[in-house]
Amino acid sequence: MSEIEKAVAKDSPSTEIGDVGLPEDLARADLYGLIARFFHLPPDQALLDQIAATANQQDAADAAPLAKAWMDVIEVAKNNPAKAWHDEFELNFISVGKPNVVLNGSFYMAGHLNEKPLVNIRRALDKFGLEAAEEVTETEDHISALCEVMRYLIAGDDVEISNLTNQRVFFNDHLRPWYDDFCDAIEGIPEMHLYHPIAALTREFLAIEGQGFDMI
Repeated sequence: MSEIEKAVAKDSPSTEIGDVGLPEDLARADLYGLIARFFHLPPDQALLDQIAATANQQDAADAAPLAKAWMDVIEVAKNNPAKAWHDEFELNFISVGKPNVVLNGSFYMAGHLNEKPLVNIRRALDKFGLEAAEEVTETEDHISALCEVMRYLIAGDDVEISNLTNQRVFFNDHLRPWYDDFCDAIEGIPEMHLYHPIAALTREFLAIEGQGFDMI
């Protein structure tokens, strides 16, 4: 979890997003991957234990918003078993009808699923030469899918694709317009006490990403 710790420590409006391959970029990629993991599937006990184990490596006096959000994630990971996370995930994100919280960007950007924002994302992915794996059932506007794309654009080996320009454009077009509303939806359900810190971490991290891209 050391790279995630670096991402948590990187909490300042003046933080610059550097060239791909620098340690801070790997930390950013790791944090995108962690957020994707939490919203794709409920965390298993191994992941929760891994997060909880970072507690002694954190500065409890650090009042920076992202660091505080990470400390809150550590607390809920440490004090709640995987089954509790599974139950909350299933209750709120999974439904045969409309779930309590929709995980797809089209819903927040257009009011419905499978709308124009999804078409635009697919065009962007086609330009990058990316496509969903056959076993993936979620559409490409799922929060986890978008975070995984950002992770690739940061840490991928092909500099023609994985570069700052593509990161900034993809983030601004497909994540920035709706992540606040998505986090609001989670935080608006009092019973979702486990995913409240995940939403706060997501909001703070993506806000810092936006600030960094604005300075490019």
